[in-house]
Amino acid sequence: MAKKGRTAILKRQREVKKAERAAMKREKREIRKEAETDSDTVATAEDLEGYGFGAVDDEKGGKDADQKDD
Repeated sequence: MAKKGRTAILKRQREVKKAERAAMKREKREIRKEAETDSDTVATAEDLEGYGFGAVDDEKGGKDADQKDD
């Protein structure tokens, strides 16, 4: 009889642990979802330079302006 009572306790502990893991996964998923919505920003000029794209000035016009001067 004692063993039967102990297994019920262990079963309850497993169920609680499983529920806690599921709750943590839900919280992490919500945090990731919020982070995705915040990351939808436009890259700044410094970001573009960091990626290897040179700074483009609107006054110079880039490649099209060079062709017009010829």
